[in-house]
Amino acid sequence: MKWRVHPEDVLPLWVAEMDVPLAPCVADALHRAIGLGDTGYPHGTAYAEALAAFAADRWQWGGFRVENTAIVPDVMLGIVEVLRLITDPGDAVVVCSPVYPPFYAFVSHDAREVIEAPLGPDLRMDLDALEDAFVRARRHGRCPAFLLCNPHNPSGVVHTRQELEAVAALARRHGVRVVSDEIHAPLVLPGATFTPFLSVSGSENGFALMSASKAWNLAGLKAALAIAGEESAADLRRMPEEVGHGPSHLGILAHTAAFQDGGDWLDELLGGLDANRTLLGRLIEEHLPGIRYLPPQGTYLAWLDCTRLGLHDEPQATGPGVVADLAGPAQMFLDEARVALSSGHVFGTGGAGCVRLNFAASPAVLREALDRMGRAVRQLR
Repeated sequence: MKWRVHPEDVLPLWVAEMDVPLAPCVADALHRAIGLGDTGYPHGTAYAEALAAFAADRWQWGGFRVENTAIVPDVMLGIVEVLRLITDPGDAVVVCSPVYPPFYAFVSHDAREVIEAPLGPDLRMDLDALEDAFVRARRHGRCPAFLLCNPHNPSGVVHTRQELEAVAALARRHGVRVVSDEIHAPLVLPGATFTPFLSVSGSENGFALMSASKAWNLAGLKAALAIAGEESAADLRRMPEEVGHGPSHLGILAHTAAFQDGGDWLDELLGGLDANRTLLGRLIEEHLPGIRYLPPQGTYLAWLDCTRLGLHDEPQATGPGVVADLAGPAQMFLDEARVALSSGHVFGTGGAGCVRLNFAASPAVLREALDRMGRAVRQLR
């Protein structure tokens, strides 16, 4: 998808896929299954056991309990199913904008109302704004929830333990259940430390969703885990059996192999992403000096504030109730630089005039893309 949606002359730095070869341990697991003809129904808890061991080793999270997990098709569909367990149609779900666009689409399509708690100028959670959103959510419906993005997409912010403890305390005080999307958890870069939400005090009635999808580039091999805090285990047991039929057996094998045996490959990847993060900063300073860029602490996504370019126009409608995927700077960079980026306006309040750039590409592609973008901006003057 990343390389095929746009014409061949476009450099794709948009959708969250990496330009990397498959980890050998994952390839071996898949080849082994195919060789055996092992393409039937999945069984067992090997996936959860592998993630539990990975979490204990990487994040010192010893409280991960395999029996408090459920396999779901992918992280976003898992989020929807968890929200169905703990909220009712018409209830409010709080998000910290700008945030991953499917948070809006999946929540609203399932008859829940989205309430925004905008990030602060430093792109970190604003606890005052979050508490205000919790109050409004509580007034809005009986069972409000907070959909947390940890680490945050698109900013790349890695929330601290202190921040997450404050979130848990606020949620407890206002009767809000927290559902944490932790798909980017393994992708924390040097200088930051990932904290699983369910490892902090007060999070026991929350949930987390995890998979190997982003860290090992397995988006096409569907499988994820829903994890319940101790007080939420009974809720998770109410998840309909058919939800667990969605993940693919080969997907489960791939994700299990990644968490179980893919640590060395991941470490090498993180070294490359760290180098690309540094390179991107230099290239932005050289080619796009008017654009604001806060280096991400995690993920391979960079959030670029292009508002000084004066291109943050409202997106054009393309049909009844349909708005264009691209607007402002993203549209300009596609048209004039032939570089595809994610348009900030679809990330909610605070996204207009911004773009999200995927730097999980070769240094040569990054250099070419930023050179093209710089030339396009100079032509605007």
